[in-house]
Amino acid sequence: MSDLVDRFQRPVRDLRISVTDRCNFRCTYCMPKELFGKDHEFLPREQLLSFEEITTLTRMFVDRGAEKVRITGGEPLLRKDLEKLIGRLASIEGVEDLTLTTNASLLVRKARSLAAAGLGRVTVSLDALDDPTFQSMNDVGFPVAAVLEGIEAAAEAGLGPIKVNAVVKRGANEHAVVDMARHFKGTGHIVRFIEYMDVGSTNGWRLDDVVPAEEMISAINQVFPLEPIPPNYPGEVASRFRYLDGEGEVGVIASVTRPFCGSCTRARLSAEGVLYTCLFASSGSNLRDAIRAGEDVGSIIDRVWSNREDRYSEIRSAQTVSIGSRVEMSYIGG
Repeated sequence: MSDLVDRFQRPVRDLRISVTDRCNFRCTYCMPKELFGKDHEFLPREQLLSFEEITTLTRMFVDRGAEKVRITGGEPLLRKDLEKLIGRLASIEGVEDLTLTTNASLLVRKARSLAAAGLGRVTVSLDALDDPTFQSMNDVGFPVAAVLEGIEAAAEAGLGPIKVNAVVKRGANEHAVVDMARHFKGTGHIVRFIEYMDVGSTNGWRLDDVVPAEEMISAINQVFPLEPIPPNYPGEVASRFRYLDGEGEVGVIASVTRPFCGSCTRARLSAEGVLYTCLFASSGSNLRDAIRAGEDVGSIIDRVWSNREDRYSEIRSAQTVSIGSRVEMSYIGG
């Protein structure tokens, strides 16, 4: 089958699959405790896509040009027997990069089994290196040391190079940027600093809370001189910078100040099988019900993607305000 493209001739190259809407953290920019408290009702198991359904849908996307598959959540390692799904996806011909995004809370226990199942790499979320800041942001008291142990367990299991994602919010953790760069410089791990984004409608996003990528890179460059380097592949969302002393690289994801909608090739599946064509979407297409009803799901994917014209970040950047209601990040991953 030929590559599937949208109305702006953007192909589908990346498939992000949320395997659960549950998480054991309550990060203030994603699942704030006041809205995701003890009484919050998560999806019942029967509403989640089964591993068989995920595998079937992944094959359909790969047939249409997808090459990269990323497992997300919630916290994906909370999904029981996830290694079985990893094994299924790793066996699909055409999947060139199989990765997983995690908060690392369970990586010490799971890294080796994930690698043995066929996982290629992990991306770990870590927003600061000091416990007061990090625990304030994850809001469950989880310590930095445990995340670092998870990163090392993943590295020892061969799940590298490991990328470490830090969401940077004004007044919360902008002081951690240089510390993070210093800690991971020369380790082979790659830190990527992410501008605080208005994903969903529950995180209280304000433009004033955004620390521009340019400001972050400038702060690092003053201590550790940097130079820009080309992207690894077309459509890579991070802008890359190399340390002049050869001790690795850092990246910034500037969705707010420098939108990259024009090269976006990502499709997203929620845990209950809803297809979203943008991280900032307000609605999607239910593939789970279609596949369970025996419908021609391939034609639904073709129709949805070929009609895709999302460019939320470009529009929001032009207006400098958040626009409308959107699906929550905890529901479809980052």
